[in-house]
Amino acid sequence: MKEEILQNIDHPEQLEKLYRKDNSAFIKSFNQIYPEYKNHQNIQFWNLRLNYKEEKISLGVKKELWAVVILAIVAGLYANISNLPKVNPELFFLKNTSFVILPFMSIYFLWKQQVAVHKIIIIGGIIATLAFYINMLPNAPQSSSLNLVYIHMPMLLWSILGYAYLGNHYNDNNKRVNFLKYNGDFIIMTGVITLACMVFNVLTFGLFDLIGIKIAQFYMQYIAIWAIGAIPLFATFLIQNNPSLISKISPLIAKIFTPLVFINLFIYLMTIIYTGKYPFNDRNLLLLYNLLLVIVLALIFFSIAEKREGEADKWSYFILLGLSLVTIAINIIALSAISFRIAQWGITPNRMAVLGGNILIFIHLLLVCWSLLKVIRDKASSQSIKDTIAKYLPIYAVWTLIVVALFPLLFQWK
Repeated sequence: MKEEILQNIDHPEQLEKLYRKDNSAFIKSFNQIYPEYKNHQNIQFWNLRLNYKEEKISLGVKKELWAVVILAIVAGLYANISNLPKVNPELFFLKNTSFVILPFMSIYFLWKQQVAVHKIIIIGGIIATLAFYINMLPNAPQSSSLNLVYIHMPMLLWSILGYAYLGNHYNDNNKRVNFLKYNGDFIIMTGVITLACMVFNVLTFGLFDLIGIKIAQFYMQYIAIWAIGAIPLFATFLIQNNPSLISKISPLIAKIFTPLVFINLFIYLMTIIYTGKYPFNDRNLLLLYNLLLVIVLALIFFSIAEKREGEADKWSYFILLGLSLVTIAINIIALSAISFRIAQWGITPNRMAVLGGNILIFIHLLLVCWSLLKVIRDKASSQSIKDTIAKYLPIYAVWTLIVVALFPLLFQWK
């Protein structure tokens, strides 16, 4: 085999045939001749191909790991406020769950990217103000405007997380798209770690149950509570230090579910038109529609974010265009339904929030569709779609801020 390799050293096709004929003998012979011919270009290529070792999972530098540990401890201390006397745990977590998670992730990115101190102070001040604001709100379970604050506050903190992720490049569209990619990876990594923790918890409860000790309530209240802030932080830490760890999973999920969701929604839309069952009088169905819009919009964004520049896969763009058009049609139905409800029964905080969100999604989908059409017709690159997505993201943050800060005042806490 050595002689055959040397005879065909300048013929890549023949080397490939030799490798496929008997790869174990090829590898053994190649490693024997490599030291003598290591300066040859083709030999260098084959050495990388045959002897490349996958990167091991990295825990980063110790300084960064300790920073994450400290942030996780502080987040855990924040969560343990719920265990203090005279604190209502349910009300505390209703208002503060997002503050146990997202601000500490923001601090991690600000620290990691060495953002200027004055920016860190400004962002920290904004987060502290929002935490004070939400905890000073009255306890009024029947108030729709307050419930909207609780729903939209995590979205506002997510926007701040996005700003922290961008660091000193907040106008960079590519980095905004990378933030969307990070969110997809984060969901997967957090899900895996959470699942592992759940298995560990069940095992722990089972072991103690065998000796007649019920520790579930104590364990969840005083031990598992520390994981609320720690799991997202360590998930983010692993993603940042091991970019290839789950980078192939998100695109795979997007490729599998995008056509499936398109077929599902298309059949559903045809069924609605055929049966005439529109959600004009069904409030729960309308809420489900809005959740569906957000999920499909996220799926479209993740699918496009994973596209590489110059990737010649027009079929996938046609699928995304079809999914966008079907989603626009469903959005029109949702907009018609909420407009009907406003005309019939008047304006309420929930209806205004749903109407505003639907309008923003509708406009964004139209812009994405237009960009997809231009790419399909070879009048623009795939980067134009990413730019369309990235430039629009701050508008969602502005709307979320309006709902959080102004709706309670506009609707007089109703």
